[in-house]
Amino acid sequence: MIKVIVNKRDNKISQIVVKGHANYDTFGKDIVCASVSTMMITTINCINVLDESLDFEEKKGLLVIRVIKDTEVNQKLLDNLIIQFEELVSLYPKNIEIRNED
Repeated sequence: MIKVIVNKRDNKISQIVVKGHANYDTFGKDIVCASVSTMMITTINCINVLDESLDFEEKKGLLVIRVIKDTEVNQKLLDNLIIQFEELVSLYPKNIEIRNED
C-alpha cells in the first residue's frame, strides 16, 4: 500500500511523504503507482519552475516534498495534489491511504 503523510504547520502544507508500493498490479503495469509518481513529479516540477520553493528527496519507494518557502502558488498546487490523492483513495482504497499529521 502507498502511504501519503501530509504534515502541516499553521494550517499550511509543510511536507508530504509518499512511501511504499500500491501492489495493484505487476511492476510496469501498476496504474496506481504510475498515477502517484506522475502527480508528484508534475507538482514538484511545476512549483520549482515557478519559484523554486520546494526541496525533494527521492529514493526507491520514497518521495518527500518539503516546502522551503511558503507561497500562495505552492500551497494551491499542493492542495490540488492532495485532492488528486483523495480521488485515488476513493477509487483504490486497498492500494493508497492518506494521513494528516500536524
